[in-house]
Amino acid sequence: MTDATRFTTGADLLQGYSIEVMPRTAAKIDDFKTLLPVGTRVYIAHIDGTPFKDMLATARRLTNDGFEVMPHFPARSIPDIATLNDWIARYKNDAGIDQALVIAGGNKKPVGDFTSSIEMLQSEAFHKAGFKRLHVAGHPEGNRDIDPDGRTTQVDAALRWKAQHAKDTGVEMAIVTQFMFDANSASDWISGLRRDGISLPVHLGLAGPAKLQTLIKFAVSCGVGPSLSVLKKRARDLSKLLAPFEPDDILHDLARNTQANPDAAPAQIHLFPLGGIKASAEWASRQGAGHLRRVAG
Repeated sequence: MTDATRFTTGADLLQGYSIEVMPRTAAKIDDFKTLLPVGTRVYIAHIDGTPFKDMLATARRLTNDGFEVMPHFPARSIPDIATLNDWIARYKNDAGIDQALVIAGGNKKPVGDFTSSIEMLQSEAFHKAGFKRLHVAGHPEGNRDIDPDGRTTQVDAALRWKAQHAKDTGVEMAIVTQFMFDANSASDWISGLRRDGISLPVHLGLAGPAKLQTLIKFAVSCGVGPSLSVLKKRARDLSKLLAPFEPDDILHDLARNTQANPDAAPAQIHLFPLGGIKASAEWASRQGAGHLRRVAG
């Protein structure tokens, strides 16, 4: 059964969704088990300045609660190979982690030995880590840190390398994307990957419910490009300006697109809880994602 035949509705798309947390936001949640389906994949975002012990404690807590935990490994924020080895060992030994998101990170200049996620994947530390699953970043609207000219030449080449790396090493790999607000451009991007021979599953990023001003602020800081116009158009409608933005329409359009074009189908949805973890989890539940059904990828 193809992704497209599974995704007849937005609720289908959301089954098995993942979500991202930070230690300081996770600390505000008394019981994740009352919010998220058991077994949900929860990413531990790496925010520069957050002590590693806090990220490790959050990972341990969520693992003990029965969730699949995937910590961030941002290449440009890691000072040296010794630190990388230490993080890997502590995540694995202290929190039972067997999967990781490998990204370059938001720093324009590296603080240490690694300038890219590819360099980190090539390191002996990751060869010895034995992670069963690795996720890498995708940018449906490009990434000007990597391609300053606005094209996607370098990011496309990087994804081709990573897809080949997954084949060569046998590791399970998927692409998790930055959030966006234009379903059509996201679907076109996935279709483009398939035409380019990149078959890695795509976990498409959506921003959870949040105030419009909050979303615009995050979109600008994270480099979200063309789909930012969707938010700006909404901001011009005074009747919608103060109401929380919910990604219902995006979800509906994605489901419609996957039915029309199987090559546009994402494997899963990844939620960025910019308006709060509780708000995103409750929105997903209202959409029908009340139980976990992990799908391939």
